[in-house]
Amino acid sequence: MSKTKYWVMGLAASAAFFSSLELHEGYSAKPYKDSGGVVTQGIGSTVKPHGQSIKMTDPPITRKTALEWAKSHVAKDEVAFRKSLRGMKLSQIEYDVYLDFTYNFGQANWNQSSMLRNLKAEQYVAACKSLLKWKYVAKKDCSIRKNGCYGVWVRQQERYQKCMEAQ
Repeated sequence: MSKTKYWVMGLAASAAFFSSLELHEGYSAKPYKDSGGVVTQGIGSTVKPHGQSIKMTDPPITRKTALEWAKSHVAKDEVAFRKSLRGMKLSQIEYDVYLDFTYNFGQANWNQSSMLRNLKAEQYVAACKSLLKWKYVAKKDCSIRKNGCYGVWVRQQERYQKCMEAQ
């Protein structure tokens, strides 16, 4: 596991990022409502590549289409994500972890997060620890298994572990 830090502008989502994304998001040919009640399809997509929101009435898609949608979504997200980290260095692992967070929770949440503030202050361990603050979906504490969103908490713990191993 490489702990070498690179200028963020030279990084991009790795193959490991997309493997992990499908592992955690799962694949669904048909639209469904996620734990936050958002209509989702494919590999966690809430919008199609052209920007139209997924609807419960949309037809099923193939796994190949789902991966294409996810890659399109991430490519667009990475522009704003990299911009938020301008002039900073991260390891590939850290980059993937925080990009995965952004895919899951959104760019607006990333922009106002203590993770980003800590990274800007070069407080890398504190940034990793800040991941664990994000355990709520639709005002439900996902660290409580019976709340029906425990997978969100498990994913945060996995992000935290990967992040800490990169320090």
